[in-house]
Amino acid sequence: MRLVIVGAGYVGLVTGACLSDFGFDTVCIDSDAGRIAMLEEGKIPIHEPGLEQLVANNMAAGRLTFSTSYDCVAEADVVFIAVGTPSRRGDDEADMAFVHQAARDIACSLSDYTVVVTKSTVPVGTARQLEDIIKSENPDADFDMAANPEFLREGSAVGDFINPDRIVIGAEGDRARERLRQLYLPLVMRRVPIVFTGLESAELIKYAANAYLAIRIAFVNELADLCGELSGDIQAVTRGMGLDSRIGLDYLQPGPGFGGSCLPKDIRALVATGRAAKRQLSVVEAAKSANDRRVEGLAGRVAEAVGGDLAGKRIAVFGLAFKADTDDMRRAASLTLVPALTAAGASVAACDPVAEKAARRHFSGIDWVEDAYEAATGADAVVVLTEWNLFRGLDLERLAQIMKTQLVIDFRNIYLTGEMARAGFTYISLGRPPIMSD
Repeated sequence: MRLVIVGAGYVGLVTGACLSDFGFDTVCIDSDAGRIAMLEEGKIPIHEPGLEQLVANNMAAGRLTFSTSYDCVAEADVVFIAVGTPSRRGDDEADMAFVHQAARDIACSLSDYTVVVTKSTVPVGTARQLEDIIKSENPDADFDMAANPEFLREGSAVGDFINPDRIVIGAEGDRARERLRQLYLPLVMRRVPIVFTGLESAELIKYAANAYLAIRIAFVNELADLCGELSGDIQAVTRGMGLDSRIGLDYLQPGPGFGGSCLPKDIRALVATGRAAKRQLSVVEAAKSANDRRVEGLAGRVAEAVGGDLAGKRIAVFGLAFKADTDDMRRAASLTLVPALTAAGASVAACDPVAEKAARRHFSGIDWVEDAYEAATGADAVVVLTEWNLFRGLDLERLAQIMKTQLVIDFRNIYLTGEMARAGFTYISLGRPPIMSD
């Protein structure tokens, strides 16, 4: 089976690399000639564990190639659309310009029967819109539309693709369903559940899943704040909750607020979809508002911890990416926190083992250091913002000795309170009683 992936960004590149690893001849095409040239040289434009080796292996085997031309579409059995759908300024709806253009370009190159699949996260009704676009551009085209949403987590995307919880396919024709079943046969044979639905249901499943995860995160963050006021322990509370089989333990870890490329964008798009359908999604709207308030309030929490005045304080920020194991800065909490700290007169020393290059485009007037101990030297406080394992394994006694004030504000709860107390820290975390040094 011959595959074409339109879009060599995060979703497209992971999809192409993994499907080529299943044994399929795969071409990833992208309009960005610079990106394609980089990939042809074996350079990966994003940080994703395991992806670089996967790409290299399949390029060496001749199964994975890259191009800027749509000519390969004529020989494809399945074409995936995996281009970006950023939020549109002004109304929060997904910007479909790239998706629509991809459909027009595909239409001009279709030859024999082809299944055209939306892999991008798209509003409900998109597959039918693309079907109309392709028919308008190429009335004689023999094709079926399908929707196959991705459920990839940054930092574990390769594993998520190869070992998914489920495969969701929206398709209405028997030919399309059978072809996509064959495509995913390596996973189906390992008893990965495959859910066949209509087009609209498949599109909605993606938004519904991300909205629900956002709601869980927003809820546990508010619950952590309540624990802090009532001398509770959020870790005990969430374990007691999560052991209920109806709830589960995933996505019950408090943090600085959700970010990245998916949850913020997708809940805004889902709310906009509801608005267009004259249905208010008040629970989803509340999760968005709660998350916005949380991110905007981070600087205030730091200021309170240092005594109310940030002017002249040296703050070491551990981590800038929106989560560990990625260099993605989209909607990262650091984009709000760091400027607020510097605006209040603090000097910031920032350390991130992977995201520094991406982060430098967003910040000015801060000290960039590669080593966490260097960042903390002479600091009035350390703020843990990203849960990199590098920070979990620091020598706490050494950290305490080099800081001006032994204060750690942990927005990820990566340390044990007992260990922080023994090292002599004042330790402020989320939803756990603070540890006060003598």
